[in-house]
Amino acid sequence: MPDRVTITDVAAQAGVSISTVSLVMNGKGAVAEATRSRVQTAATRLGYTPSRTARGLAAGRTGNLGFVLREDHFRQSEPFYTRVFLGAEFEARRRGLYVLLATVPERYDASHAPRFLSEHSVDGIVVAGRVDGDFLDALGRSGLPYVLADYARDGAPSVQVDNEGGAALVAAHLVERGHTRAAFLGADRDHPSLAARCSAFVASMAAAGHAVADAHVVTDDGAADRTAGARLGAHLLDGPDRPRAVFCGNDALALGLLDAARDRGLDVPSDLAVVGFDDVEGAALAAPPLTTVRVCKEQLGEVALGVLAERAVPVGPVAARFDRASSVTQIATDLVVRASS
Repeated sequence: MPDRVTITDVAAQAGVSISTVSLVMNGKGAVAEATRSRVQTAATRLGYTPSRTARGLAAGRTGNLGFVLREDHFRQSEPFYTRVFLGAEFEARRRGLYVLLATVPERYDASHAPRFLSEHSVDGIVVAGRVDGDFLDALGRSGLPYVLADYARDGAPSVQVDNEGGAALVAAHLVERGHTRAAFLGADRDHPSLAARCSAFVASMAAAGHAVADAHVVTDDGAADRTAGARLGAHLLDGPDRPRAVFCGNDALALGLLDAARDRGLDVPSDLAVVGFDDVEGAALAAPPLTTVRVCKEQLGEVALGVLAERAVPVGPVAARFDRASSVTQIATDLVVRASS
């Protein structure tokens, strides 16, 4: 395989200095038009392409963007954040950028810092899902631009799904099906997305004239997973006033509730209607298939990466003239009606 053509080869071919070739390749400096033409002709003849790394160094950028999520989110069997990452990677590729993936533990300290953060080898970071606030504090101190995906924090730009709109769709669907005694089942109660789903659902049911009883809002601080859905679902179903419909904060909780209902011999949806949120792959395969709010996960990652790229890798001199305020971008949701409701 022939050696890669270098900037030195172009300089020799054009009869100019290496610095002149660099100025021409980066579109900078006052270079005579005849000289510029000679350098460009030499580069074309030799097949020279400046490396992305070299261009980035010249511009004070790396061309890399980081993508961070919590370790336990990465290990989950339902690939929600894998799909968010996939969307981010596709958008980065479209923009000629690279994405570097790292995970952080649930409890964060400085020893867990991703290498690309400590080595300053990225221009900005997408943080997907909930992470320890200490990590976000460290990220803020680093001065790197960052964007939150599927999470929110005051003062930080974020890309979120329309949690309130999705919850309102669930309430309207249940009311249309004649359900007047509904419940909400959640977990990880401090997560802003789950909290928004709960409050919007309760408000929408109340507005329809079917207030959700306090005893029918069941949640705790633990992980919002299938195990929690079965455990909290058992508490809800064994109560003195069992609801006839339950909206779960995500699909994992809903699948756990289906387990609890099955263990008690309840028929879904005749005895109990169940609705989730996210439309993970297992939702359509559940018994019965789960009605749920669809989240376009790849689009979530794509948009978050795009928002970050506009902040971290601005194109052209115009972008640099404007201040950038924190922003919240919402991704629309829709209801997928299946046999569970």
